[in-house]
Amino acid sequence: MTDCYYRSLGQGRTCQLFEPTDATRSNWDPEIQHGSPPLALLTKAIEELLADSPMRIGRLTLDILGAIPVSQVRLRAWVERPGRRISLLVAEMTPTESDTTRPVARVSAWALATSHTGDVASDRYPPLVEGPAQPLPVNWWNLTGYLASVNWRPQPDEPSGSVFWLTPTAQLVDGEETTPLENLALAVDSANGVGSSLDFTRFLFMNTDTSVHIHREPIGEDFALRARGSIGPDGIGVTSAEIFDRDGFVGVCAQTLLVQRR
Repeated sequence: MTDCYYRSLGQGRTCQLFEPTDATRSNWDPEIQHGSPPLALLTKAIEELLADSPMRIGRLTLDILGAIPVSQVRLRAWVERPGRRISLLVAEMTPTESDTTRPVARVSAWALATSHTGDVASDRYPPLVEGPAQPLPVNWWNLTGYLASVNWRPQPDEPSGSVFWLTPTAQLVDGEETTPLENLALAVDSANGVGSSLDFTRFLFMNTDTSVHIHREPIGEDFALRARGSIGPDGIGVTSAEIFDRDGFVGVCAQTLLVQRR
């Protein structure tokens, strides 16, 4: 398995250029990227805009606007709504080999001014402690591409959802340190698979978005997702998950699903 998800190709006049590696390939179709690497790379672009800022990101939303090819892409990021206490930042990914300039992925982020609230800090859930890994489910996880780039450790199911600890094993960008928030982004789009209630061989259940809310800064590279999917009667579903790091509960995420029979 390759040691990174993207290789930097340098700076364009108004954008950054990246080449995705095989580690970005989706389990649904090897010609497109899994949602986690684009979410993480666009998060990186937003974090760079916030360098030396007193704000931190409280919400990230990835919208998948089209099939994300495993080919060279350009990134641009900007401040959509500036502010001293609240700011909205946006980053977009566009294929360079396309006839159109339409982006295929967009991340928006609310950045909020920090202040001291340690005396009233609280968590909705107690920490999750990792136990011995359970066997991986058949069919779904023993694939190449992105799934092979992550160390998956299933835990016993809980009444509120399926639980996996997971660790991305590659750098986000070759030769560059991956931040804890970028590592979280590399993991969190997998909630759809962790919380799946459908048979992968009989159904497609692709997410169109991933929205992440974090109430504190994540730490490290190991994350747990406690996820559960709900499927409606008309081909639309939702996956929701709680996110944990080694220090405990860190936030929540939700995804909208397109559900179709194969």
